[in-house]
Amino acid sequence: MLTDIATGWTECAPLLVREQTVLTAVLDEMRAQLPVAVRGFDTDNDTVFLNETVLAYCQGADIEFTRCRPYRKNDQAWVEQKNGAIVRRMVGYDRFEGLPAATILAELYAAARLFVNFFQPSFKLAEKHRDGARVQKRYHPPATPYQRMLADGRTSNEARSRLEALCDTLDPVRLLRDIRVAQGRLVAMANAPHVDSEPASLEAFLSSLKTAWRGGEVRPTAKRRVAPKRGRRRPDPLVTVTERLKAWFDAEPWRTGRELLDQLQLEYPGQFPDSLLRTVQRRLKIWRAEHAHRMVFGAVPTLEMDSLTTA
Repeated sequence: MLTDIATGWTECAPLLVREQTVLTAVLDEMRAQLPVAVRGFDTDNDTVFLNETVLAYCQGADIEFTRCRPYRKNDQAWVEQKNGAIVRRMVGYDRFEGLPAATILAELYAAARLFVNFFQPSFKLAEKHRDGARVQKRYHPPATPYQRMLADGRTSNEARSRLEALCDTLDPVRLLRDIRVAQGRLVAMANAPHVDSEPASLEAFLSSLKTAWRGGEVRPTAKRRVAPKRGRRRPDPLVTVTERLKAWFDAEPWRTGRELLDQLQLEYPGQFPDSLLRTVQRRLKIWRAEHAHRMVFGAVPTLEMDSLTTA
């Protein structure tokens, strides 16, 4: 979830797996939906955010990347407030996992972002005073994020025109209906009994997604990179069998890099040593990122082969 502090504009998107590369792909989709450009990105201390992949992503997009103080969860009060007022009120406290839940959540958030940002007013704190144990607060008049966006002098005329044109096409009753339909599907999924006969392949695939991205210890750092990311320095040892590996992955996406390399060694004896295991695993990492992006958003980003191996 992204929240603009100045206006309260909020964007939500489901994260199929807690992984840094999937997160950057989701951030691309959310930035495209925001009416204004993202100048800064402030997160908590979760390792999903504090890693070299997200840091490099922000540097490449000219986004200032900051984080809250260690052991100070209340530093993210704006986001946590929206998390309680929007996500928990609409989604509840059940834990949803897997592609069907992510698909329903994507539909819910698509309607919720329009309803919340254009039709749901909220208070914004103007100032507060402490008199002993008594705290007095004064608020600005209630307004929607859309109204605050139009009133903010930093919003460009082009962004105002787009927002006004979009607002004229929206029907709050229809948006509420779409939200209720998606909520009903989530409730039905949460209350459905567990089916033991679920295909093992799907379980294996989702389970492998949670661990396949681990490429070693992630070290949070705030040191700015100066040198550009280097490309491949040696010839691709899998160039002749890449299509073969991709076909095996498409047919059985839950298989591990070790299993694919074993099959490769079985079909091509003596050509592919065990030292290529890490190369195969990195190739699977890229394909799984594309697969996860396709399942949630229906489109595959353009990923350069082995572009994720230098983090």
